Amino acid sequence: MSSMSEEMESKYAELRQIIETHKDWPGALMPVLQAAQEIFGCVPEDVQKIIAEGLGVTLSEVYGVATFYAQFRLEPVGKYLIMLCQGTACHVNGSELISSAISDELGIEDGQTTPDGLFSLEHVACLGCCSLSPVMMINGRTYGRLTPDKARKVIRDLAAQSAKGEE
Repeated sequence: MSSMSEEMESKYAELRQIIETHKDWPGALMPVLQAAQEIFGCVPEDVQKIIAEGLGVTLSEVYGVATFYAQFRLEPVGKYLIMLCQGTACHVNGSELISSAISDELGIEDGQTTPDGLFSLEHVACLGCCSLSPVMMINGRTYGRLTPDKARKVIRDLAAQSAKGEE
């Protein structure tokens, strides 16, 4: 057995243990989905099926909850999660231009991940950094007073670091 499949089996076992712990709780679906996302980084269909079977609910119920709440993802995010603020201050200071530059640079739109799995783009309501608008956050690091060129440079620098194996 390869280490990758051993790792996945370990994750599935962890999920099954969490389901076993929560299965008789009222409202168990939310904490189990949250735990599954923590384990897998998202809640793909195979994980939803395990949850449905383990909790004795329908797959459509699991899918309905997973797609209703913005906290859940059905697909994994890239190594670098770009959260681009769309709040009022950012909007009036050019967040649409930043979004266009990022989309052009990476070939993805809001909610998508690059084919190489390196970047994901997510528009968010507000990052709470209005004095730095327009602003984006990448893996917890804030980049403010952006221009389209600054945003492109940040992305290119991260891609170059990743290619060199740096963090």
